[in-house]
Amino acid sequence: MRRHSMRRRSSTGLIFVLLAIVILVPRAEAQDTDVAVIVNPNSAVTNLSLADLRKIFAGGKRSWPGGTRVKIIVRPPGSHERIVLLRLLGMSESEYKQYWAAQVFRGDADEEPVNLPSVGMVKEAAKTFPGAIGLTDARDIKPGMDLKVLKVDGRLPGDPGYPLH
Repeated sequence: MRRHSMRRRSSTGLIFVLLAIVILVPRAEAQDTDVAVIVNPNSAVTNLSLADLRKIFAGGKRSWPGGTRVKIIVRPPGSHERIVLLRLLGMSESEYKQYWAAQVFRGDADEEPVNLPSVGMVKEAAKTFPGAIGLTDARDIKPGMDLKVLKVDGRLPGDPGYPLH
């Protein structure tokens, strides 16, 4: 009986190790990939400076040329896109949460960015909301998608010198 119990524990431990490998290895690989800036396909914007991108995601720029309100779409804490966003803003996760709570409390923003759990939901929101802007792993952008990928400082994901990865 004791022997059977030890086998069960060792196989359980092996399962946890395998799960960790499956979960963590692709994630580490994803850290090297570019993150695309996506907007509604009807947006007139095609290029943003890195400084303007920071302003938008920090809530400092609230409307697009033409007056459409900016709708910020973000991925949840721990996602590759969120890590890139925090790096762009120079904030930790807790600073980011406090920053947006303060923005809303003071009335400097109507709402916090929309936090969506999946890449598919981010892409759908970008298609649905006229002023939407979001970040997604560039590998998730497929030809024929009804989305617009913005250049950042004149570069697209995959171009040498592209700043978001």
